[in-house]
Parts: sequence; structure tokens; C-alpha cells
Amino acid sequence: MILLNFSHPLTDEQQDQIEQLTGETVSRLIEVSVQFDEEHSFDKQATALVDACDLKPEEWQQTPILIVPPALSFIAVLVLAELHGRMGYFPSCVRTRPIPGSTPRRYEVAEIMDVQAHRDAARQHRKE
Repeated sequence: MILLNFSHPLTDEQQDQIEQLTGETVSRLIEVSVQFDEEHSFDKQATALVDACDLKPEEWQQTPILIVPPALSFIAVLVLAELHGRMGYFPSCVRTRPIPGSTPRRYEVAEIMDVQAHRDAARQHRKE
């Protein structure tokens, strides 16, 4: 599986947690630095951010991809939309959380969120 990280660098421990939760091996880790210019539209910047992953169209559509989304919600929304357009579905996302009582503050992997399954389940509410 390809792991696209649009957030803070992952520790070896976090990568191990991701592999345990998914049952998949991370064959490729792509770390993408997220620095947006607040004075310009985020739309083109989000496209450039995903372009920086440098994946071929067949990789977007055929390879299992997991993402660590950007922390800023405005950017994350556009990145998810861009990824959906390239992949044809929403990728699953890694959610991290602070480790209680850790000093200095450290983070662990809390869960893998199946965004496509959540979207599919939400469609049931359209019938109500």
C-alpha cells in the first residue's frame, strides 16, 4: 500500500500501528510538505499538493492508497476532493491522537477511517 502523508512526519511506531490496523505493508511512504499561501486560492494549491505525490494515473486507480490528511480542514476538504477525482473513490484516512500524559506531547494512531464506507452509508439517509 502507498501511504500519502500530508501531515507531520510519521514515526516508525506510527507506521507499525498503521500496518497492524490495516493488515497491509506500507510499500511506499510519500511525505508531502503542506505550506499554503493564505493570500491565494487554495483550489490550485491543493491540486499542486496532490501533483507532488508524483503518481501515475494507473497507480491512483489500481494501488491501495491510505492518507494522513492535512491538519487544516480547508486544505483537507480540497485534498479529499482532488483524490476522489483521481482515484474514483474516497481513500481511507489515518486519524492520530495525543498519547495521554505524554511529555513531551506524542501522538499515536487512533484509527483508520474508511471514508468511502462512511459516504456509502450516508447515502441511506437520502431515502428518509
